[in-house]
Amino acid sequence: MTPDRPRARPPAAPRDDGGWFAHPALSLLLAAVWLLLRQSVAPADLITAAVLGLVVPKVTHRFLGPAARPRGLATIVRFVGTVLWDIVVSNVTVARIVLSPVSDPKPAWVRVPLDTRHPTAITLLATIITMTPGTVSSIVDDEAGEILVHALDCDDPPAMAAQIKQRYERPLMEIFG
Repeated sequence: MTPDRPRARPPAAPRDDGGWFAHPALSLLLAAVWLLLRQSVAPADLITAAVLGLVVPKVTHRFLGPAARPRGLATIVRFVGTVLWDIVVSNVTVARIVLSPVSDPKPAWVRVPLDTRHPTAITLLATIITMTPGTVSSIVDDEAGEILVHALDCDDPPAMAAQIKQRYERPLMEIFG
């Protein structure tokens, strides 16, 4: 009989802890929000903001996945302006529809085919659609590569889908690649 030899363990897979700056935008956002909530730049609050900005993204890295790396500052600024403008215009339009006794809205389901596969871009697109009054993104169908949108008033669903792609998806594709 041969003596039992301890079995060699297979090498452990390297841990992906993301480093201390795995999500730099989230780190800055958390620190800024902490300081704004505290309404203070006292040393204790600055230290707490720095600790929160470093520790929370490090601890949650596995849940968040890789950080998005947006690019094109000019595109981002134009895009934010477009979204804010559309929200204001949509608020006025929805108020007119709701408050007018003679309005006859035509609700519709609109299928918006997606050209992007970037998860952050798709998430932002669905969020922007939902934030814009009069529309709600109901389903993001990864297999079909589309978002199903409910519109409060839509005469031409293909035109609305084209407008969503042109105004929102195209800039998001530029920003996130």
